[in-house]
Amino acid sequence: MIDLSRRLALGDTLYGTFLGLGSALAAEACALAGFDWLLTDLEHGGGDESELLPQQLAADAHGVPMLVRVESTHRIRAGHALDLGAAGVMFPGIESVDQATQAMRHLRYPPDGDRGVATYNRAYGFGLNPERLATANERVLGVVQIESRHAVERAEEIAKVPGIHVLFIGPRDLSHDLGVPGDTSAPAFQDAVKRVLAAAEDAGLAAGILAPDAETARSYADRGLRFVGIGSDATLLALAGRRAVDCVRAGGS
Repeated sequence: MIDLSRRLALGDTLYGTFLGLGSALAAEACALAGFDWLLTDLEHGGGDESELLPQQLAADAHGVPMLVRVESTHRIRAGHALDLGAAGVMFPGIESVDQATQAMRHLRYPPDGDRGVATYNRAYGFGLNPERLATANERVLGVVQIESRHAVERAEEIAKVPGIHVLFIGPRDLSHDLGVPGDTSAPAFQDAVKRVLAAAEDAGLAAGILAPDAETARSYADRGLRFVGIGSDATLLALAGRRAVDCVRAGGS
């Protein structure tokens, strides 16, 4: 399996997509598409934890690391995802150093964190690979979302929290909180992106963001953001369908 943290440390730009349909088949289709990573969205997606394992199996079958955006920063949510084999966890709505620190502790075993220790789960081959414990703390990708004015103002401090690999901007939430709903071209939003990017780079981390399409994703990458999501399984399907319908209707008019 590809080590995302190592690739980011090498300076690679990684593109992925969110999985919101709760479908293993959709996850497999996205894995086959060639994304560097997939992220199952348990915060806003249509699936829940009961659909997490089938999607994980689909991603693993094609060697694509899968992350999980958990519903909250509660310890058990992150631990469950990791025990099933997730390559990392995204925590939404982080606004302070204390929140970020606690979230990162959930990804690591004692003494570095408070993740519950067990080796009879899928992540350790159901007890056959307990040696993976020795490197587990190093292999988990930690992603925190910057989604508010307060988070942007504290981005430099948050970036220094041990265990974080990516500061990931949530454009919808952030633009709403900045008073420019959905307008990612607004100066206030652009200034926020610059600040988060600078904070990440100064701390040796990657900055990330969710883009609505490939063109926007490429423009973010050109600016230095290196962990970029391109829509979701649902939006990619809907947009492709809309383009097809518009094309055939235009051709028949």
